[in-house]
Amino acid sequence: MKIKDLSPEDRPRERLLLSGASSLSNSELLAIILGSGTGGKNVTEVARELLSMAEGSLMLLAAMPVERITAQKGIGQARAVTIAAALELGRRSLQESTNINNSPITSPELVVQLMLPILRNLQHEECWVLFLNGKSRLIGKERISTGNLESTVLDVRTVLRKAIEKQSRHIIMVHNHPGGSPEPSEADIRQTDILRKALSALEIDLTDHVILGDRKFFSFAQERFGR
Repeated sequence: MKIKDLSPEDRPRERLLLSGASSLSNSELLAIILGSGTGGKNVTEVARELLSMAEGSLMLLAAMPVERITAQKGIGQARAVTIAAALELGRRSLQESTNINNSPITSPELVVQLMLPILRNLQHEECWVLFLNGKSRLIGKERISTGNLESTVLDVRTVLRKAIEKQSRHIIMVHNHPGGSPEPSEADIRQTDILRKALSALEIDLTDHVILGDRKFFSFAQERFGR
């Protein structure tokens, strides 16, 4: 069956646009990289065969030389190079994430770099908390709440409990605005102030609250808490 004969929700490109890249399987993501099928097979079938050649492992596929990838029927040199480049980008992205996790988080830019891959393209709001030790190094991150397109409710008691469990000294709150603008709402300002005061009573510092928008972010620390 050709890709165009599938329902929109079964086509990899359409599904990515609808539900985000994380909703796709490895073979479906490979299908998007390949672009089209060949030899009477649709692109998803070609991607599955390619992944099968690597025993279903992206790690093994990434370790294959271009010449080995081109041994798969329908995969020419240009496609093999594209696959190798995409997997290398994934490896470098993972390396960057590892470096962030091991480094002090001292700026909202680092928060954005850490959380953007998680919150990008979501069609609903999610609130996450980064738990830091006394040297501002990350000791954990957790999604605290999930909302709708316009809001999410922060459970302060949950944040306090988890901060105590992790023996956190600093906390950074992060949430997204699917609408695009990172400017805080009155509810955002109010919830931030409530959390800051509650944490302060436990001698835990709310270092920042970062809101991710479309290509922009807002940092309460940079704009001063309470505005």
